[in-house]
Amino acid sequence: MAEKLPALADGGLRIVALGGLGEIGRNMTVFECDGQLLIVDCGVLFPEEAQPGVDLILPDFDYLRDRLDDVVALVLTHGHEDHIGAVTFLLRERPDIPIYGSKLTLAFLEAKLRERRQKPPLQVVKEGDTQWLGAFRVEFLAVNHSIPDALALCIDTTAGRVIHTGDFKMDQLPLDGRITDLTAMGRLGSEGVDLLLVDSTNAEVSGFVKSESEILPALEQVMASTQKRVIVASFASHVHRIQQVIDVATEHGRKIALVGRSMVRNMNVARELGYLQIPADTLVNIDRVGDLPDDQIVLVCTGSQGEPMAVLSRIAAHDHDIRVGPGDTVVLASSLIPGNENAVNRVINGLTGTGARVVHKGNAMVHVSGHAAAGELLYLYNMVKPANVMPVHGEVRHLHANARLAVKTGVDPQQVIIAADGTVVDLVDGKASIVGEVPCGYVYVDGASVGDITEGSLKDRRILGEEGFISVVVVVDHVEAKILAGPEIHARGFADSDAVFDEVIPTIEAKLIAAIKDGVTDQHALAQIVRRTLGRWVNAQHRRRPMIVPVVIEG
Repeated sequence: MAEKLPALADGGLRIVALGGLGEIGRNMTVFECDGQLLIVDCGVLFPEEAQPGVDLILPDFDYLRDRLDDVVALVLTHGHEDHIGAVTFLLRERPDIPIYGSKLTLAFLEAKLRERRQKPPLQVVKEGDTQWLGAFRVEFLAVNHSIPDALALCIDTTAGRVIHTGDFKMDQLPLDGRITDLTAMGRLGSEGVDLLLVDSTNAEVSGFVKSESEILPALEQVMASTQKRVIVASFASHVHRIQQVIDVATEHGRKIALVGRSMVRNMNVARELGYLQIPADTLVNIDRVGDLPDDQIVLVCTGSQGEPMAVLSRIAAHDHDIRVGPGDTVVLASSLIPGNENAVNRVINGLTGTGARVVHKGNAMVHVSGHAAAGELLYLYNMVKPANVMPVHGEVRHLHANARLAVKTGVDPQQVIIAADGTVVDLVDGKASIVGEVPCGYVYVDGASVGDITEGSLKDRRILGEEGFISVVVVVDHVEAKILAGPEIHARGFADSDAVFDEVIPTIEAKLIAAIKDGVTDQHALAQIVRRTLGRWVNAQHRRRPMIVPVVIEG
């Protein structure tokens, strides 16, 4: 693993992204200097349809396992799941890693830690603070994002200065008045920045991202025009969006009910810390919703990405106590994460089929992105004037689009590093370059299982789901070279009746008897004959490739 890499030069800085490059999620970056490691973020990636049964996808910690004692700290840029969702899994490797983050970020994390009875040392930081974390001097900078208290990092080392933007945008009229600290960015740029790691999510989007305040008219229209209930689905961490919904609902005399475990937990945390303001007597328990007239209630829930077990998906599938129908309006107040299109469309179609009106980003201004668009990125490059650039946080196309923007502003193309998960980048003598790579595969969480699910397992699941399953049991007599029982064939997800296999049974029998007469007695070898014979017939006759499980028994 890491030992195959060239030694890091004295006074150099090594950067290894264990997630977040080539994908939206699983963000985790490791910095190494003077034999010490600093981790920035530790998030999860949510599974796609091609990963059936998977709950979460984690970064691969193998690179760290032999060096966990060298980790001086884990710094969290903000409280979204793709940046903090894997922290509890990392703490299984070493439970006392010091964790630094803003007040709201650590509060969201603490709720997870309590559930797992983990007690790492936590240190709250805020914009303007500076901390020496081993060999790393870290300055925390305010940035605007779709969650309060987001931070960028300025990391000073013996190798030079690195800025990691985290997730950011440049909303000049944010709901909480906390703007991206362009003054600090300009100051650091004038002093010299050796490497800029910068959010790439919206690098393909021209101009500037609209302000959060611009979605208010659409929410106003929904509240005013809906005859019955309003159901708003949002990320459980989007405090600003929930605040907007609460404000507009209150103006229209509606009560608010929070639905979904993570939504209730996070909003209670945000309310206790003063990030969420809810007028007295506005919040009602979900159990009381049935006692209120439909036109006096707003339900705020999870499921804007079509997650199968989230509240909105269950409502759309008629698998929840909450029912929607004509006169109700459902608002999906979030952007669409790449890969979730089919799941979200299913939810929209399911809700529309009930007679409810569905309002989403495709037909109304109900969401603005939390990530800087191309105009903002150009502004940042011109302000910071980095010597080297490494686009992060995005799919491959986003990373390349961001790289092109950096080159346009005058960054040497040779000093723009396009990396993938596991790519090792060294900053030595002011120059960043790729020096190798480390294994960095997906680690799947399936229930209580972590890392036990392989790509082969997922392939089997996909085959089962798409092609079906066939079992074949046959009892043979090697001495007499005959079949005593079977072949007995049963299928699931393939055909309505097992009688479809009647025509292939004589062929299987003939192949088995011929093999036995030729001296084949190994049960596994005979089972493979059954598998190949049946598989060829199924493919030729039905154009299908189901999973076939043959069992040959000696009678």
